[in-house]
Amino acid sequence: MQKNVLFICGSLRKRSLNRQVGEYVRGLLPASVQVSWLDYADLPYMNQDMEFPTPESVQRVRDAVAAADAIWVFAPEYNHGIPGVLKNCLDWLSRPIAQGSKETVMQEKPTLYSCAGGGAKARFCAADLAETLSFLQTDLVETTHVQVALNRHDYTTDELELASEEREALATQAKLLLARLGL
Repeated sequence: MQKNVLFICGSLRKRSLNRQVGEYVRGLLPASVQVSWLDYADLPYMNQDMEFPTPESVQRVRDAVAAADAIWVFAPEYNHGIPGVLKNCLDWLSRPIAQGSKETVMQEKPTLYSCAGGGAKARFCAADLAETLSFLQTDLVETTHVQVALNRHDYTTDELELASEEREALATQAKLLLARLGL
């Protein structure tokens, strides 16, 4: 049975190290899992004055989330928090899908997150994501997340080098997702 997992990268940078973490995770998932990346770079700033009618780019993002069986967020840490572009995307996803409704596309959606950052392993972003995703009423998969420590090599070459314990932790996280999806 085919399952769809939507990856969301908190960095829009082409050679994002967090996107590379996601690509590593993609390789851990079986062929029965279809992975796609959410394209959200064109979202306008969240503004309730323009919420309805729903902007086309917002609807496209909501449709992608609604079609997914699970969401996996890969996020760097910017200034001890969630990157602004990712927070803006999550803010749009937190809003009602129809005027007067309380329903959102993120409610009860199985969700995981992994954060890669400097020596502190993006711990502030991870804490913020835990709070935000919980507030959005997502179904946090075992509330488990992986924090990856980026080193000088990663930053200077734009090529991710995962330590063996990070690879193991990501594999465990992938197994938790597969179990949640019944695979």
